[in-house]
Amino acid sequence: MRAYYAVTTRPPSSTPDDDLALLARLRGGDAQAFATLVDRHHGPMVRLAQVFVRDRAAAEDAVQETWIGVIAGLPRFEPRARLKTWIYGILVNQARSRARRDGRDVPFSALVEADGDVAAAVDAARFKAGGHWASPPADWVQDTPESLLATRGAAEVIGAAIDALPPAQRAVLTLRDLEGATSEEVCNILEISEINQRVLLHRARTRVRAALEQFLQKK
Repeated sequence: MRAYYAVTTRPPSSTPDDDLALLARLRGGDAQAFATLVDRHHGPMVRLAQVFVRDRAAAEDAVQETWIGVIAGLPRFEPRARLKTWIYGILVNQARSRARRDGRDVPFSALVEADGDVAAAVDAARFKAGGHWASPPADWVQDTPESLLATRGAAEVIGAAIDALPPAQRAVLTLRDLEGATSEEVCNILEISEINQRVLLHRARTRVRAALEQFLQKK
């Protein structure tokens, strides 16, 4: 449920101290720390990997290869960047490598171009600076977001809406709203410009919001 709720209220970003504490536990061979890391990020990582590879099975393989790369690279990791950002950078490289092996090497820039003219951006006024909606959907004020999103139907609608997003939009939304990455981190991981990141995020949020509004109107 955390992943679905994060679409409307992004999870708090980890602090440098959090990262350093987790890194120390991981380097100390703390199996529970690694299990927590996998549990927290595996689902969104599979969703992001599917942007690049042929199917879910290939995405799962890319994620497994990523975790192997994380374990191997932990001794050399320099905490100048957040641990999560480093992991997602490995994932994108692994997914691209898997795509090349499968004969499906599509540059992310091509996915951005396929999304349409970046000048035709969604009106940013629909969202506040922090990413929250400027005006909530119908019924959002009668019930709390938590209670609405705790229903099976709402969670399924939002999950399906995310999965149905065009690949470039899904990648940006996954990193920003499900994983709490900053715009700068997303640009670095996906190698896209700030304007492309911003437009893709607004388009993705608008589509997810529209799906949720339609669901709420039928309640």
